[in-house]
Amino acid sequence: MKHLLVVLFSFLCLSAYAQDGAQIEFKETTIDYGNAVVGEDDGIRHFEFKNTGNAPLLITKVYSTCGCTVPKKPEGPIAPGETGVIEVKYDVSKKRKGPIRKTITVNSNAVNVEEGLVSLKIKGKVIVN
Repeated sequence: MKHLLVVLFSFLCLSAYAQDGAQIEFKETTIDYGNAVVGEDDGIRHFEFKNTGNAPLLITKVYSTCGCTVPKKPEGPIAPGETGVIEVKYDVSKKRKGPIRKTITVNSNAVNVEEGLVSLKIKGKVIVN
């Protein structure tokens, strides 16, 4: 019986430790632009997230796979329980007509994702009317 109590206590301690820190949860990790029409669509979309942890969440860097996609990170820390937004602007222009398939990488101090990294995706198609 003592052995079982020691095992249960150890498991509870490890579970509590694993949850300590900032945690990031995105509302969605893929945004579908659908058909983005040149001259009508500004190319701006927002990835909403929440800090579900118990420490301030710091977004240290946000970058994309090409210059046609410009992400913007929050400037300050996101308090536990608060929400934040990463803005993404895709270049909806004639020179970009065709499929959209890009990845945005988010670096943070979140403990619930491997190495604090989250990959976000945008997809769709730029069309000219």
